[in-house]
Amino acid sequence: MALDRNESAAFDFALQVERLYAALIAAASPDPAPDSEPSLGGKLLYAGELDRQGRALLVAGNIAGAASLAATADAAAGKQAVRDGVADFLVTSLDEALRILKNEIRKRETVAVCVALAPQAIEREMLERGVLPDLLPPGFFRASRFSMSFGRGVRQIELAAPGDSQTLLAWHVAAAPAQWLPKLDSIALDCLDGNEGAPGLDSATWDFARRWLRLAPRYLGRLTQGVRLLRCDRESAVCFIEQVRERVDHGEILVPVELRLNRGSQSELYSFAPPTR
Repeated sequence: MALDRNESAAFDFALQVERLYAALIAAASPDPAPDSEPSLGGKLLYAGELDRQGRALLVAGNIAGAASLAATADAAAGKQAVRDGVADFLVTSLDEALRILKNEIRKRETVAVCVALAPQAIEREMLERGVLPDLLPPGFFRASRFSMSFGRGVRQIELAAPGDSQTLLAWHVAAAPAQWLPKLDSIALDCLDGNEGAPGLDSATWDFARRWLRLAPRYLGRLTQGVRLLRCDRESAVCFIEQVRERVDHGEILVPVELRLNRGSQSELYSFAPPTR
């Protein structure tokens, strides 16, 4: 996929968010309701420092449905997170954060709150007040001075390598992403639905991918500059590539589309351009 430097950085960030989303959804409890997606609604995620991983974890938490809390003493970083849509609120105290979080957790709604204080100060106050999150970021037990105190029944999410059966599919349009990417997303969703129930693939694969495909564009927004990615089964990826090729050839998609399909160490590149008139 021919991406410029900014687009390449956006792709790397989206990939980081996707891996964290996978780790979060793995921690979600099954919903007994039929046809329901996995969700972390009603769970509190502490994302830690609002650095690159913290930003990615807040976005992943939004996609997974959690109520998330992060902290930073860098005022500019906190304000930028709100401008980018990474955080919904920037507050100055844990009290303010908890008022927001408790209300949204009760409703099982998604929210991301950043406190403008150093993580160590927030973690100390959380422990003093008995505020224990349900989920902690990768590496927390190794890095935080309060890790032993936070260890009582709190789960640290773990990044896992993608399964051998999973394919990473990415796509990018040359122009007008706001117009054309939703159409491509719809094609990808149709391909996922068409391959549901294929032998050897469980329903959790589709639930995971559907939620990502439906919500990732909303929460990643301009952070990924029109680059999409999806981890799915090989059959759905091949279906998507064939559908995009056909619709570009028939003039239903009027911009060049580039796709990349990765599976293990293998990578396949595709580029489709509308016919010249």
